[in-house]
Amino acid sequence: MTENLDLLRSVSLFQELSDEELERIREIASHRRYNKKNIIFVEGDKKTAIYLIQDGIVKTYKTDENGHEHIVSLLQSGDLFPHTGFFHSSPYPATAETITDTRLIAIPVHEFEELVISTPAIAIKVMRAMSEKIWELQTKLQELTGHDAQHRGLFFLLKLAENYGETLNGSVHINIPMTHQEFASVIGTTRETVNRLLNRLRKEGLVEMKRNKLIIHDYDALKRRCHK
Repeated sequence: MTENLDLLRSVSLFQELSDEELERIREIASHRRYNKKNIIFVEGDKKTAIYLIQDGIVKTYKTDENGHEHIVSLLQSGDLFPHTGFFHSSPYPATAETITDTRLIAIPVHEFEELVISTPAIAIKVMRAMSEKIWELQTKLQELTGHDAQHRGLFFLLKLAENYGETLNGSVHINIPMTHQEFASVIGTTRETVNRLLNRLRKEGLVEMKRNKLIIHDYDALKRRCHK
């Protein structure tokens, strides 16, 4: 139980809540397990729950009229999704699929909204956290606006390293199975552009792409390249 409360508290939306308020959220939540490559929900489905990742990796993506996937986000332990979850009647904005075996905490939308309505203190704290989240997203959007595909690719590699990387013998190992097409869909470019970028970084000794793994051999050099 303590572990669940700590995980809930790690979510920016709930950081200001007391133990008693977090306990009330825990009481309406349930646990779910998904194997690798399982669908959690499909774009357009009625939104019934918001999910918090206990462990594992999840990708969310949208599908265009030609059936091509466009990855919206990669999510890990402690992430809450979808971001447009509570207080909005719209359906799920994207499809969510597990990349690895994953454990989730599911918070039912209807029960959570009833809890907020009945507890003004929770409502005020959650709205304050949502305002801060909007500011954070605006800042991230400004960071990417105006950059070309190469800089978006470098920025994405740095974010992968920061969020999913493990340092071994001076290199950062990112154990996420990701195709070049998936990489391209995240940064809004073509697979060919990603191929050229990764091949150039490989020839320079900065990055190595292996099956189900990406290795950054010189993180500092990659960071300097990104901020040129």
